[in-house]
Amino acid sequence: QVQLVESGGGLVQAGDSLRLSCAASGRTVNSYRMGWFRQAPGKEREFVAAISRSGGNTYYAVSVKVRFTVSRDNAKNTVYLQMSSLKPEDAAVYYCAADRTFSSGSCSSLLHGYDYWGQGTQVTVSS
Repeated sequence: QVQLVESGGGLVQAGDSLRLSCAASGRTVNSYRMGWFRQAPGKEREFVAAISRSGGNTYYAVSVKVRFTVSRDNAKNTVYLQMSSLKPEDAAVYYCAADRTFSSGSCSSLLHGYDYWGQGTQVTVSS
């Protein structure tokens, strides 16, 4: 199985940028398609972005498309979420997740489709 550790969260102002990292250990991350999710207080966890095993395909929630970019460096066993033009409504705990799949090109936005989760990193956006 794979262990995931997110980092890079913090307090920023509206309009700022932030890059989150998700470091994987235990198994090579290139066996997994990856996703980013977030959960704000009092709300359900929601999909943010996903990337295929190969990195060739990505998929985004409408609310973050254009502003966020998901990428991966399989050699470093790390997945990234570059966030720009942050808004107060982007504030949440951000989680990365992994789903082992034989498909090199598929992405998934389904929360329950992911088997492994990190502990989350807090992103706070002040207005």
